[in-house]
Amino acid sequence: MRYHLRVLRFAASYPPPSALAATTYSSPMPSLSVFGAQWGDEGKGKIIDLLSDRVDIVVRYQGGANAGHTVVVDGEKWVLHLIPSGILHEGKVNMIAAGVAIDPVALLGELDGLKERGVHVGPDRLRVAANAHVIFEQHKRIDALSERWKGAGRIGTTGRGIGPAYGDKAARTGLRMADLLDPDHCADRLRANLAEKNAVIARIHEEPPLPVDELVDRYSALGKRLAPYVADTGAELRAAERAGKRILFEGAQGIMLDIDHGTYPFVTSSNTGPGGIPSGAGVPPQMIGRSIGIAKAYCTRVGEGPFPSEIHGDEAERLRAAGHEYGTTTGRPRRAGHFDAVQVRYGLEISGATGWIMTKLDVLAGLGDLNVVVGYRLGDQRFDAYPAHLADINGLEMETETIPGWTEDISGIRDFDQLPETARAYVDRVEELVGVPIVMVSVGAERDAIIKRGEIFEPGWGAETVGATG
Repeated sequence: MRYHLRVLRFAASYPPPSALAATTYSSPMPSLSVFGAQWGDEGKGKIIDLLSDRVDIVVRYQGGANAGHTVVVDGEKWVLHLIPSGILHEGKVNMIAAGVAIDPVALLGELDGLKERGVHVGPDRLRVAANAHVIFEQHKRIDALSERWKGAGRIGTTGRGIGPAYGDKAARTGLRMADLLDPDHCADRLRANLAEKNAVIARIHEEPPLPVDELVDRYSALGKRLAPYVADTGAELRAAERAGKRILFEGAQGIMLDIDHGTYPFVTSSNTGPGGIPSGAGVPPQMIGRSIGIAKAYCTRVGEGPFPSEIHGDEAERLRAAGHEYGTTTGRPRRAGHFDAVQVRYGLEISGATGWIMTKLDVLAGLGDLNVVVGYRLGDQRFDAYPAHLADINGLEMETETIPGWTEDISGIRDFDQLPETARAYVDRVEELVGVPIVMVSVGAERDAIIKRGEIFEPGWGAETVGATG
């Protein structure tokens, strides 16, 4: 009962839904969705941190602790996995919504780490969905064992238990955050889940089973610590929207890792683009306003799976070193590739993006002429649109266009017209090939290392601007 009263008190300051709203929906303040338009690691953390200053609420709606968002503020590096990047801005509410698979151990570790560095992370600033599914130790164990079992056919997961937890969700055997708040209920459900998982661990993988009583006690204690943060975040979001609050939805992984639209089976276990927001956050589709994609000026991918624009050898190593391309979550070297206009166009198209942000343009300085993928070939077939209908795209060959590079350091530039002529030409040509306006260019890791080229927010969000004019 205390839990329900807490939720009602939090939402009481927002207006209730009217009878008219049940039949006619009109959003007083459309939200903003920001998502990765490649295979992840596009620099979403920095952009979300930058935009958070203009919003009231920042929401994670999918993924888990396998995501890693890096933000640099005044030379200080922050790495976030579950908590939205808006947590670094005072006065902003951050929500981990129902579509996220939550590892309580990872979440508390992240909370404690932020508190140790002086960030206020109380229940007034962080809300965790009661109906979000929980990642337990058995999920992480089976994740690692399954990858070992698959051998050469492994997917290349982070081992964080994301897939097995989403599997339990679909199989209706999972536990949600609300279950952790009731010790007796949690114990019964967790014992039943462990009985099944221990049978798999012991009989199939021939590994020692997990200690049931110890895990029941551990997760019951974790539930008590997290109880103040747990809420009906869907109801709170809908109420906040009715009150005219500005909401930013942050995607955790890139669109090419989407469970339905990515390079299946080498994908994550959730819908990573704006299409995942209504179910993942518990809001109506009409509430989603503009969608803005984020893509690097080149491309990378972590783990296994198709990567049509991939390059190898010294060329790949130079790009990897220049961009410090190592996984935020895993530390693994990222696979490197040319900018793929075909793939990015596909990602922006299925996400309804009205604009996109190019990141890491500064990394390309001094790398010589630059290649951009403009089409694919498979035998005698040519594709100028992403061939999502193919069962296997591993055999695709790149068709590229070469654009002259530049040697100057551009990290201190804040006006597009001050960029080297060849850098401007690269941005303009890529924008033309993709067919969606580039509204911002990032030229460094710091918050202010951006060049503004267009408007991101809906009209009416205020007169403030983000970044320098260009």
